[in-house]
Amino acid sequence: MADPARSAEGEARRRESGGQQRRLSRGATLLLASHNKGKLAELRAMLAPRGITVISAAERGLPEPAETGTTFRQNAALKALAATHATGLPALADDSGFEVAALGGAPGVYTADWATQPDGSRDYTQAMARVAREAGDTPDHRGAFISVLCLAWPDGHTQFHEGRADGVWVYPPRGTNGFGFDPMFIPGDAALTFGEMTAEEKAAHNHRSRAFAAFAAACLDE
Repeated sequence: MADPARSAEGEARRRESGGQQRRLSRGATLLLASHNKGKLAELRAMLAPRGITVISAAERGLPEPAETGTTFRQNAALKALAATHATGLPALADDSGFEVAALGGAPGVYTADWATQPDGSRDYTQAMARVAREAGDTPDHRGAFISVLCLAWPDGHTQFHEGRADGVWVYPPRGTNGFGFDPMFIPGDAALTFGEMTAEEKAAHNHRSRAFAAFAAACLDE
């Protein structure tokens, strides 16, 4: 049986034109290939000034495809292509994760898996505790958030953009804003964790904002 992630990446590579970037015009509708309400809120806030309507995969009743890739790029392509093929709309997928240097880059592409419970729900409190437990007393607290965006079109054309935020992790977690591992990550030379920052403060530092800036410059009309 064909590997869905490799099939999606293979299609993405075949359809990705070297340097050719299609653009979304004002008034367009973009499908966010995600059921994550936090990501949906962030993207809507980013795209509203551009006059683009964002709907989510959940609002269209689309299932979440299994994230079987071993890279952020593979998973982003898999999700975006599944969504655009199902709806006929251009679709944007984000695959992102938290990398801890002392854990060899884990949880990385398996970030959500670390939080997934037997009933399918996600508990990031225990996932953050696992990071601290497995890292032990290491003095190396370097960490990073990575985001890869894939914009896919109904004909299979794909465009990729990446963002990264480097910093350090702390434990116990601090703050209740954001989602995922946000409360244990301090970006750059900031004093606050993502969990303690306002949405505006976080946007100035975070990986998804940086990936979005690259996406906006290449794919959005002014």
